[in-house]
Amino acid sequence: MSFRKGVPVGLFDSLKRDRKPAETVIREQDRNVEDGIDIETVEVVEREARPSVIENDLESKPIKSFKDKAPVTHVVGQTKVVAIINQKGGVGKSTTAINLSAALGEIGKQVLLVDLDPQGNSSSGLGIEKSQVKNCVYDVILNDVPIEEVIIPDVCEGLDLVPATINLAGAEVELVSEMARENRLKDAVGSLRGKYDYVFIDCPPSLGLLTVNALVAADKLLIPIQCEFYALEGVTKLLDSMKRVKSRLNPTLDIFGVLLTMYDGRTTLSKQVVEEVRGYFGKIVFSTLIPRTVKLSEAPSFGQPITQYDPTGKGAQSYMNLAKEVVQRG
Repeated sequence: MSFRKGVPVGLFDSLKRDRKPAETVIREQDRNVEDGIDIETVEVVEREARPSVIENDLESKPIKSFKDKAPVTHVVGQTKVVAIINQKGGVGKSTTAINLSAALGEIGKQVLLVDLDPQGNSSSGLGIEKSQVKNCVYDVILNDVPIEEVIIPDVCEGLDLVPATINLAGAEVELVSEMARENRLKDAVGSLRGKYDYVFIDCPPSLGLLTVNALVAADKLLIPIQCEFYALEGVTKLLDSMKRVKSRLNPTLDIFGVLLTMYDGRTTLSKQVVEEVRGYFGKIVFSTLIPRTVKLSEAPSFGQPITQYDPTGKGAQSYMNLAKEVVQRG
């Protein structure tokens, strides 16, 4: 499925555009057949399809470059680089990356979101047509392209994006033979300190070299955990990886916060998971709980964060509350 900003695009839309519709044409001399139309007199004629109004509405807007970024209206303080990470998939990493970044932008912060997941969900979830992206985070890490040349500015208020494309899928293998392979992202992001209040890194659901790059580049970690069975499964391995990186590559690395996602207050299971996670991690767990809502699931298909798609809903209010907590933690 592909996405364009503000409009959901179906899985088969491209097939429909490429297909030439068959039109049924009846020969004039056969129109007066008493018992209806004789099937043998029907011809199928292939004719060129006309573009529909809907297709014209789906034309993608050109992607802006960093030089087109709107001027910053406030003094940026010390930049905080936060990796949003969990080796378990489907816990709300990209959802949190998009919506927390957008919420911070709306309260006046300058935010950069780095999409480090080869699936590129943060990019498509913000309405970026990846086929139009010339350079992505892959080129920053492996081809030494300056990160400023890859940044797409002002995808939302106060929010810039470093997109990912399918090219990133090969980065794990290609990084193996590279010098200083663990520091590639750190070197790139380091040049942006002082230009953004927050830099968030949306990590892939694995503990490979891309994730190690994020751990080395980050000051802190934000760990989303879903309120479901096996919630803490795999978190122990993640913490072990964090400790190894902290002892050898990034001494300042620590946990910024643990976020509970997909919370359903109607179920006993969700409440039990909240108690278990808070008992395990203590005060570093955010007070804000991210609910499981239909609107949060729908928003990415419209290429919008929840703060734009459903600004008065529970999902948007939860991420706005989370943004305030993040600012309070400094």
